[in-house]
Amino acid sequence: MLYYIKKYPFSLTVILIVTYLSFFRPPSVNIPLFEGFDKVAHFFMYAGLSGMLWLEFLRNHRTSGLHVKRVIIGAVVCPVLFGGLIELGQACLTQYRGGDPLDFLANSTGVLVASLIAWYILRPMILKRR
Repeated sequence: MLYYIKKYPFSLTVILIVTYLSFFRPPSVNIPLFEGFDKVAHFFMYAGLSGMLWLEFLRNHRTSGLHVKRVIIGAVVCPVLFGGLIELGQACLTQYRGGDPLDFLANSTGVLVASLIAWYILRPMILKRR
């Protein structure tokens, strides 16, 4: 466990922040937001989570070789599953959160977009520094 804390401190911090933001009760404010604002927030939360996982994985493993299966599982599959578990937890454990399937879709889309950006832009930049 200490290995992961040392190698992935920012990713673990983002996971804690996403978990907190997913379960806290937001204050009621009368700020006029556009419809679907929460979907955009979900997209960016999970894009940030997946992007940070990609960044730290690529940074930590640029000299030892890139294990594509590991990074796909760690930076794509796990955040999507995490998003699904969070949505189920919101539906089953809270009275004030719904567990919307469209939120899960926004989560998954954020992970997919971050993964595509990481694979086609970030990975070549980091591996070029090798």
